[in-house]
Amino acid sequence: MLSKSRILNGLQCPKRLYLQVHRPDLAEVDAATEHRFQVGHEVGDVARTLQPGGKLMADDDLNAALAATERELAMPGDKVLFEAAVAHGGVLIRADILSRRAGDAELREVKSSTSVKDYHQPDVAVQVWTLRGAGVRLSRSFVTHIDNAFVYQGEGQYGGLLRDTDVSVAVGPDVGKVPGWVEQFSRVLDGAMPAVEMGAHCTDPFECPFQGHCSAGRPAFPVEILPRGGKTVVALREAGHRDLREVPEGMLKSANHLRVWRATISGQADIVRGAGAEVAALPYPRYYVDFETAQMAVPIWAGTRPYEQLPFQWSCHLEKSDGSLEQRGFLDLSGRPPMRTFAESLIGCLGTSGPVFSYSSFERTILAQSVVRFPDLAESIGRIMNRIVDLRPLAERSYYHPQMMGSWSIKSVIPTIAPELDYAALGEVQEGGQAQVAYLEAIHPNTLPERRQSIERDLTAYCARDTLAMVRLARFLMEQC
Repeated sequence: MLSKSRILNGLQCPKRLYLQVHRPDLAEVDAATEHRFQVGHEVGDVARTLQPGGKLMADDDLNAALAATERELAMPGDKVLFEAAVAHGGVLIRADILSRRAGDAELREVKSSTSVKDYHQPDVAVQVWTLRGAGVRLSRSFVTHIDNAFVYQGEGQYGGLLRDTDVSVAVGPDVGKVPGWVEQFSRVLDGAMPAVEMGAHCTDPFECPFQGHCSAGRPAFPVEILPRGGKTVVALREAGHRDLREVPEGMLKSANHLRVWRATISGQADIVRGAGAEVAALPYPRYYVDFETAQMAVPIWAGTRPYEQLPFQWSCHLEKSDGSLEQRGFLDLSGRPPMRTFAESLIGCLGTSGPVFSYSSFERTILAQSVVRFPDLAESIGRIMNRIVDLRPLAERSYYHPQMMGSWSIKSVIPTIAPELDYAALGEVQEGGQAQVAYLEAIHPNTLPERRQSIERDLTAYCARDTLAMVRLARFLMEQC
């Protein structure tokens, strides 16, 4: 049988579907993907609590779930079924919430997003087609998603976290396509592995876990590295170009694309003078800061909203005029709301004068949110915001190395100017998404103390690496640009 998830994977890429079924051992599932699944489970659990009297259909045993669902639907009366298992026409589905009142059934597909997405429609359509084909009198279908205006009041009260959007009419055209999808993807699974080249579909709507396998044999500098390449990359691929080094110059119009292309051809860094003088003119002491935040689909602290960026860690490297460095930091793994102690400790660290370096507008955004949350700290936080100097625009204007592969993220820049600071040498936490996942694990009440200590070491090392990297970048700009 084709499950709903298999059909959706086939719509994203037939090769993904084939590999999922025939070569699942080739999949590489990262922490971010696992976290997304966990978030989905958490939202689903809340959705069930908001449907009193619901019955779970044998969550782990498929045959038992099919039999239990059939029995429940055959009995008269109102029903609320969780994970209802229904099969029809070679398709198997597990409906998040299937309710029946006065003989008419309603389907609710629970999503952790804050709105209905385009890719939700085929998801619901497959379920509508299967349910109706199995004889369920389905009247309406909904996507149940998060309302990001919801403010958690505490005490486990999540009424209002989720809202229903009726998609009964919107999914109509896709319902009619389901038989064709079933036939198409059945042929895919019965045949040879489809020949599909990598492209935008590898990450849209979700990261494909088979990218490592599919990228074997790709050129060292694929055209996809062009920053914000969009239509240009599509045109290059349609013209038969895969390797950026083989692209004719005349096909590139953007100055930034030409810059990346020239550096890639030459193998040499592109350096533009000027930014170094701007950095050199700034006074000491200098503060290099980086924040880590967590987003929760289901808030756990009163007064917070779904997916609000909540800061739990900062690192600061203090640089004095003699070149000496002092690293300071804050990390709260207590499980209590960390936002106020985060802000107060940062204010105490940064003093009243000297530039505060960041490497994006992210830190400024978090500080602005802290002003709203803590009005009594607004004046002190505002003075810090006025001192922020964003290093990223200076780096983008001044420096590009071919090994950056079209990216000016700090993790792409640093290996080309200070290879000893390569993030790959760190522990479990090597990027921001991993930091968030690690934090949420650390504050979970079931996490053992030894594991929490290990996470604390990795988070501390990672955040400090970010601020030390900024110090090295600022010095590089002054010396080379």
